[in-house]
Amino acid sequence: MLKVYLFRLLFLALFLYQLPVQAQQKKAVELEDLFASNYFNPTGVYGIDWMQKGKYYTAMSSDDQSDRQLIKKYDITTGEEIAVLFDNTKIQGWVSSQPFVFSDYHLGPDQDNILLANELESIYRRSTKAYYYLYNIKTKEIKQIHEGDKISYATFSPDGKKIAYVRQNNMYYTLVDDIKEIAITDNGKFNHIINGSTDWVYEEEFSFAKAFFWSPDSEKIAFYTFNESEVKEYNMQVWGPLYPEDYKFKYPKAGEKNSLVAIRIFDLEHQETLDLKISDDHDIYIPRVFWTNDPSMLAVIKLNRLQNHLQLYHTNADNGDLKLVLEEKSETYVDIDYNDEYIYLENGKGFVTTNEQSGYKHLYHYDLDGNLITQITHGNWEVDDFYGIDQKRKIAYFTSTEESPLERHLYTIKLNGKNKTQLSKKNGNISANFSPDFSYYIASFTAVDEPMLVTLHKAPSGKQIKVLEDNARLKQRLANHTMGKKSFFSFDTEDGTSLGAFMIKPHNFDPSKKYPVIMYVYGGPGSQVVLNNWGGQRDMYHHYLTQHDFIVVGVDNRGTGGRGKAFKHKTYAQLGKYETMDQLSGARYLAGLPYVDEDKIGIWGWSYGGYMSSLAIFDGAEELAAAIAVAPVTNWRFYDTIYTERYLKTPQLNPDGYDAWSPITHAYKLEDDYLLIHGTGDDNVHFQNAVELQNALIAANKQFDSFFYPNRAHGISGGITRYHLYSMMTNFWLEKLKNN
Repeated sequence: MLKVYLFRLLFLALFLYQLPVQAQQKKAVELEDLFASNYFNPTGVYGIDWMQKGKYYTAMSSDDQSDRQLIKKYDITTGEEIAVLFDNTKIQGWVSSQPFVFSDYHLGPDQDNILLANELESIYRRSTKAYYYLYNIKTKEIKQIHEGDKISYATFSPDGKKIAYVRQNNMYYTLVDDIKEIAITDNGKFNHIINGSTDWVYEEEFSFAKAFFWSPDSEKIAFYTFNESEVKEYNMQVWGPLYPEDYKFKYPKAGEKNSLVAIRIFDLEHQETLDLKISDDHDIYIPRVFWTNDPSMLAVIKLNRLQNHLQLYHTNADNGDLKLVLEEKSETYVDIDYNDEYIYLENGKGFVTTNEQSGYKHLYHYDLDGNLITQITHGNWEVDDFYGIDQKRKIAYFTSTEESPLERHLYTIKLNGKNKTQLSKKNGNISANFSPDFSYYIASFTAVDEPMLVTLHKAPSGKQIKVLEDNARLKQRLANHTMGKKSFFSFDTEDGTSLGAFMIKPHNFDPSKKYPVIMYVYGGPGSQVVLNNWGGQRDMYHHYLTQHDFIVVGVDNRGTGGRGKAFKHKTYAQLGKYETMDQLSGARYLAGLPYVDEDKIGIWGWSYGGYMSSLAIFDGAEELAAAIAVAPVTNWRFYDTIYTERYLKTPQLNPDGYDAWSPITHAYKLEDDYLLIHGTGDDNVHFQNAVELQNALIAANKQFDSFFYPNRAHGISGGITRYHLYSMMTNFWLEKLKNN
């Protein structure tokens, strides 16, 4: 017995001795793992499509070791797989020697057919084109929708009998039973007339590319027509093997002409098109169009050029008569992203939408004449996503910031504003995908220590049915690496404004040491970097930097989201001013911490964040030692109409707002280390921004570093580009903040 006891004691001692050794054996995060592989990428549940018949949903599945792709059918009540609806290795009529590979799919309303996108090709941020195929689940036969050039946005009609799409700037449709192209328009022309798709600026700033909509009875199609003939072209050179090619596209810069936008309704039975007369003033925006529950009533939202006056119209789809139903005005701007959900109730009982008239985004119930029935939600917090309404139970579903601006939680509430119930319990951020009848939902949850948790739930109780993806393998990988600890804090600026921030310290943080700090900023209107969520690849890069004994900090300045209209709209008509003040105030706060080296604080950002990091280093010679700006806007005169004028008005009305806080204006103040990076193929924030800033720096005789990526777009990606970019950035930080 004594021997057994001594043996156990010896074993325990050896085990305890090994613990610190094992801890020391944790791996360092390598840059190759972040940008040259998918080693740290979380896995989600992709291609979810709820089935209309029965309690089922479908999702895409693929084999990493082969080209095999599947669409599987799942039982909602159990989350169990019950059938394979599509297998790309078992297709009747596919004659190519190459396997059929698809990147997107849509299940037909009749559940018999699937639309599959093959060789999907991006055009800009949201626009795509592909070869679309119609697959019959029963016969396993496949046929191409249009043979020849690629088409865009193939979409089933609600009855599943027809498919509409866009090709070469024109609208078409075909019958499912007889694949034969029928033209709706014939005047489409590149850089002149667009039918059924958006122009560049609508796609980028109003967040949609498919610009046609089937009526509920499948008898009509409402669609946009853009006449961009008078919009000026931006000439972007594409560098090739011998002579560069010119790529010219219509891009309306601030203060310049926009496309003329029209809404048209095509009647399939009579083969006639009705042109709606929305406004005598053509210098307007129509950011949203959607059918109500009544197939004869189309809803149209109109915004004036300055985007401070929104109007909702109900349109008779048979004769084009318009009725003004609701309008909202603002001394700053009406944020369409905060006013784009309009859910119409059955039996003509009005509609539910959101606005910021109380100072925070909330839900409101109106009748069909625009009279307020009820403000559904109240409080000094914001509704974030409005998912829709369970019409049978008269329940609305939404996420909000009620718990904290750092988090999003899922709630349900009665349309009379009573019985608000929180469905999500864990601290973090949740998004949801509801079944059409709102009986079930799939939740995607993340937090700083939770890469991605995907679960199936019953509604309205929120009862969890099954875990669909827990990323256990990724969490184990993370546990095997030396990760820094991310925490949240707040501080007050000199004028008393409280700002939220995050901090990532090295895993072996020693409070008696002095650490260099790298601040990460985005800072644009309505954005947030300070969130209790899994930050993805960029956050992992920040963890990588902590292994080099950097502390990484992010601050949400005034103008960012999650804290109400007054906080967000503070920067109106003077972008850059308060944001820069707040970032530099954050740098001064950090400099006062006992473990921060006040002489080695840097800042970096991308896009709006590059604009911010540039302004910060130019104006913050006392606070900052180095900065990196990736693809920055350097003067808002170079950027597009919709985004820029929303926050600054036009250059003609507010020239000082454009010039006073342009990095070009402040370039002469540069005293520290600065790295400017841009892609020459950036269709969004044009390379022109980098060129003009460099001219200003040269004119001021300022030394700086710069790097351009040939033909790379705003995301600066492709091949090992990201690895190259972040390696260069890391070397810059090591040289300027560690080795100096």
